[in-house]
Amino acid sequence: MSYQSMEEAKMRGEKENIPFWKAIQLEDAQERDVKIEDSWEKMKYMWQSMLDALDAYEPDKVSRSGLVGTEGGLMDSYRETKEPLCGDFVSKVMSNALKMGCNNACMKRIVAAPTAGACGVLPAVLVTYYKEYNVPEEKMIEAMYVAAGLGQIIANRAYLAGASGGCQAEIGSGSGMAAGAICYIKGGDTDQIGHACAMALKNLMGLVCDPVGGLVEVPCVKRNVGGAVNALAAADMALAGITSKIPVDQVIDAMKEVGDKMDVSLRETGVGGVAGTPAAQEVVEKLGM
Repeated sequence: MSYQSMEEAKMRGEKENIPFWKAIQLEDAQERDVKIEDSWEKMKYMWQSMLDALDAYEPDKVSRSGLVGTEGGLMDSYRETKEPLCGDFVSKVMSNALKMGCNNACMKRIVAAPTAGACGVLPAVLVTYYKEYNVPEEKMIEAMYVAAGLGQIIANRAYLAGASGGCQAEIGSGSGMAAGAICYIKGGDTDQIGHACAMALKNLMGLVCDPVGGLVEVPCVKRNVGGAVNALAAADMALAGITSKIPVDQVIDAMKEVGDKMDVSLRETGVGGVAGTPAAQEVVEKLGM
């Protein structure tokens, strides 16, 4: 059975003297009844798919609705001609988050991490860092296990779908996964990985799912940027020695409680939040939805 808590995964790591990512890999191989090598190849395939998906972005291609598609290219142009407030690296993260979100809206191949709506968060953080700092591929694949393990625990204790718990379950979970993964790459230990994930989740707790017209486009694509930048901030805090006073397992439980109390109009129904605004209704009417 997959890990039900961060504490459980941590205990196995301590007992067997293995890093967090390895505890996740061993559990994956055992649960799917495959060899360790097969588990690694599968994760390597996921990583390569993220790289390929980002390379497939076309700045002139828009979604069928016409609502999104060019944002990644616009962010690139801005970074290349101006001085972004967030600096070069973070602006690249923002651009890549937009590109992946647009790819999803344009029906291109993406890696759900953990969902299609949140597909831009993890690759924006990991792929950008990989390209910027020439990190060995092996380290990136290990980080993918870290992200997967955190996502698995969130899924087991709460949920990953916006229809179940709002966007905190999608962008929030993706942000927590990315925070833990990049924290690991930067040398964070298992405790710091947990703190990074917890702080990322807390920062986005209560985030509603309010897609205009029910399309995973507005405000979804831009929320991937928020999730990615939030992941970087949470990871840096954890690496600085700042801790989450609430353990990550309890933060996930709190997220579930918030999601359970969230009105159905704010859970992917396209009724409440920004989806219910006059401007959104105009869009829906124009699209004939």
